Amino acid sequence: MAIHDFNAQRLFVQQPLHGGALIRCSDDQANYLRNVLRLAAGAEILIFNGSDGEWRAKLHLEGKRGCSLEAIEQVRPQEGGPDIDYLFAPLKRARLDYMVQKATELGVARLRPVLTRHTIAERVNVERMRSNVIEAAEQCGILRIPEIAEPEKLDRVLDRWDAARPLVFCDERADVRDPITALRSVSQGPVAVIIGPEGGFAPEERERLLALPFTVRISLGPRIMRADTAAVAALALVNAVLGDWRGA
Repeated sequence: MAIHDFNAQRLFVQQPLHGGALIRCSDDQANYLRNVLRLAAGAEILIFNGSDGEWRAKLHLEGKRGCSLEAIEQVRPQEGGPDIDYLFAPLKRARLDYMVQKATELGVARLRPVLTRHTIAERVNVERMRSNVIEAAEQCGILRIPEIAEPEKLDRVLDRWDAARPLVFCDERADVRDPITALRSVSQGPVAVIIGPEGGFAPEERERLLALPFTVRISLGPRIMRADTAAVAALALVNAVLGDWRGA
């Protein structure tokens, strides 16, 4: 089996994986495998759990509706990725789904919703975010599942910030217009990216961000982007300069 077999079906599971491990499928997973994919007994798919690599697994049918998966062989060891925290003001449902999926595809380690003065979404569905993370990982061959933090107010997050992790602040008024030049001033290692809400940060929030010694301002170019588009642009830049795109 090829290292990246994008023609194979992939499924995220919660249980530890090792040779001979028998994974009892949830009702939703069983319905997907038996009724949506219409797989027969003995069919093989790829499974992963975010920590034990990717495994080839055999399907066993159980009764009229149930099934289980037997881990047969590891086809890819667990992979790491850049230590990037992604902080963002939550958006409304469809656009938040998109942003979470794209951040997963771009390899972030953690997703951290922050509540700002101008945050549009009043509630954040963390379980829905996790479902979108898993769906993106299943579809794109990703083995690492980003951690998802509970929403917190921006001020509280900044009060407890680890100064050893530079915070890349996407600011349309940044003095250095070239984001690559700005990012090259950051040492390799843990980093975070913060994207504000659609209405931008409140003046006092922006002032506080700019006053912090660990903040690095970057511009995302001459055009104003929606928050979900800005997320993709910013994370791509950070990966190219500080992440695992270098030398790929």
